[in-house]
Amino acid sequence: MSAGRIKVVCVDDSALIRSVMTEIIDSHADMQVVGVAADPLQARDLIKAVNPDVLTLDVEMPRMHGLDFLERLMRLRPMPVVMVSSLTAHGSEIALRALELGAVDFVAKPRLCVRDGLLGYSEEIAGKIRAAFVARPRTPRPAAAARTEPAAEAPLRSPLLSTEKLIIIGASTGGTEAIREVLQPLPPDCPAVLVAQHMPAGFTRSFAQRLDGLCRLTVKEAEHGERVLPGHAYIAPGAFHLSLVRSGANYVAQVDQSPPVNRHRPSIDVLFDSAARHAGRNAIGVILTGMGRDGADGLLRMRQAGAYTLAQDEHSCVVFGMPREAIAIGAADEVAPLAEMGRRVLAHLRTFGARANRM
Repeated sequence: MSAGRIKVVCVDDSALIRSVMTEIIDSHADMQVVGVAADPLQARDLIKAVNPDVLTLDVEMPRMHGLDFLERLMRLRPMPVVMVSSLTAHGSEIALRALELGAVDFVAKPRLCVRDGLLGYSEEIAGKIRAAFVARPRTPRPAAAARTEPAAEAPLRSPLLSTEKLIIIGASTGGTEAIREVLQPLPPDCPAVLVAQHMPAGFTRSFAQRLDGLCRLTVKEAEHGERVLPGHAYIAPGAFHLSLVRSGANYVAQVDQSPPVNRHRPSIDVLFDSAARHAGRNAIGVILTGMGRDGADGLLRMRQAGAYTLAQDEHSCVVFGMPREAIAIGAADEVAPLAEMGRRVLAHLRTFGARANRM
């Protein structure tokens, strides 16, 4: 193996998938498959023998389910894992559970596992392996608790409730859990939240439904033309851009399949740019963990338009790519750890509300 190449182990019960994954990965000069395994028990021994940098892991396998193996692996030997999941409702739920357990990312397996179909995923698979290689491995965490109502909920007509203020969030690798941590502290009288998370079609609906069960906000997949309302969070549908437009005095969601921006659809820059144009100083922009620089320029344009902007700090990021780029160009008013992000957003909203009440 050439020095400096990312060492990958592929775990899949299909010999065809193992062969094609090897072909895909070995075609990239910066990575190489150093072993394949047909089930988790073979993988366990192989990991000890070759010490890979990244593991690709199928979900449905003999002898041990992929999630069971992932949970044990992240507890005993945390390492970057990219899950391979089918494009089904059940597959999307499993992929989200895998991210909760500590997987860095997932790649969607085509419905028909034919060689041409998988080879078409070459750049996506390679990109996710590169992101996993630089990611900060996370130990398993308990399953997220379902939402609970506080003993004394603030009245709905508190200073937080506003049809003008908006919270705009962008994330990529590691973002599903980061978004949950930001949204869970937000109260039901919170201004509307719009979210662009790099995620393929078929997975965002399950992601939104999962968040809806965990947060006090109503969380849903965004629909084209719907009014953006306080107390709601809108997730960009996979493979669609989400942007904000005005219709009279109201904010409205725009969902479209215009060309990818920064190679992404949804693109965070598309969402942030629309917030800069139509919300200006009424918006709060948040950029979270992720590979690359999508969202960095858009966050800067939000700040230049008067929005308050925050970037996740390096220590709490799975991948400190997008926040680092945003910080480097002066796009962030504040850099905050993930555990504090929701509270920082609320603090700024309360400051804004108190200021508005004095006017």
